[in-house]
Amino acid sequence: MDYELAIIGAGPAGYSAAIYAVRAGIKTILFEQGDGGGRAVLSPKIENYAGFEAISGAELMKKMKQHASKYADIHYFEEIKSITPSGKTFSIETTKGKYLVGAVLLCTGTEHKTLGILSEQEFQGKGVSYCATCDGFFFKGKKVAVIGGGNAALMEAIFLKQLGCTEVTVIHRREQLRAETIYEKEARTKHVHFLLNKEITAITGTDTVQAIQMKDVATGASSTLAVDGVFISIGETPQNSLAKHLGVHLDEHGYIMVDSQQRTNIKGVYAAGDITGGLRQVVTACAQGAVAALSSTEVLGKKYPY
Repeated sequence: MDYELAIIGAGPAGYSAAIYAVRAGIKTILFEQGDGGGRAVLSPKIENYAGFEAISGAELMKKMKQHASKYADIHYFEEIKSITPSGKTFSIETTKGKYLVGAVLLCTGTEHKTLGILSEQEFQGKGVSYCATCDGFFFKGKKVAVIGGGNAALMEAIFLKQLGCTEVTVIHRREQLRAETIYEKEARTKHVHFLLNKEITAITGTDTVQAIQMKDVATGASSTLAVDGVFISIGETPQNSLAKHLGVHLDEHGYIMVDSQQRTNIKGVYAAGDITGGLRQVVTACAQGAVAALSSTEVLGKKYPY
């Protein structure tokens, strides 16, 4: 084998796994199609990762990158084309070469679905967020809008209201919400406002978000809502193409199904981080990465004392 363990994806889960794997005596390679960090690099400030009272996502990922690089062989800008089981090993073909490994750890993460408007990208990290758990605290005492009509959107709206946002408005492009009635009732009880049949046409402001421009789907009439923040909650897309090709079991939402040791249904294939669903936070991704790395010893002829 060229390497014992191949980790796919250099986000929090991948970096954590790389550190734990090499320190456990596993010869490890980490593949990343970009320059690393995952979605965490987009967070302007992280205040819920133990050990750092406040740190930007980019800075935290820089520290993880530097830490992991002391251990694993990390290949940035090298995309995986295919992973093929070959007896007790796996053949990996990338855009730069071929490798034979004993185990595979998928840390491929997710991508947020976006509105597809230019100003959305312009104000990302400047009032536009995709995670109330990550960024909601910074909008305490401010007006915010949540874009979406499903369970996740209403749960974020309720959470933001609990955090102390003075006004929370849910904006949905259809006449009816997709969320379960129980969430809608709770949101209304907490005085969350609703704007239905509204399509977002622009997010405006100077240095930060100041307002949302909307179009009524039924009448075409335009309107503006003054807000300090916009939380876009229209879904996520699990990056599961490699898992699908391997025959890994996915849940109904496309996330990889794992057991308590991060094993998938395919022997020798593990998964960690956002691609497995759940809380989808940096701290849980790191923990899952550590567990998965040490679990891989079971197929590598190694033992770990836990």
